[in-house]
Amino acid sequence: MESRTLTVVLTKEEEMYVAECPEVGTVSQGYTIEEAIQNLREATELYLEDFPLRKKQRSIVTFFEVRSNAATA
Repeated sequence: MESRTLTVVLTKEEEMYVAECPEVGTVSQGYTIEEAIQNLREATELYLEDFPLRKKQRSIVTFFEVRSNAATA
């Protein structure tokens, strides 16, 4: 079985961390960062059993700014 490095994007929502893999589109969560990543790994492995990745390419990760009219507290 081939190993592959994928991207994890983490966000904190109330008491849970949400982990997303943008290359595959899988999402999971956990109470710790480690738990969220482990749950995402398991979900992604299950997903890839039915829908394998065909290309071997790296994601491009970048950032952009938006203007907000909301007042900050």
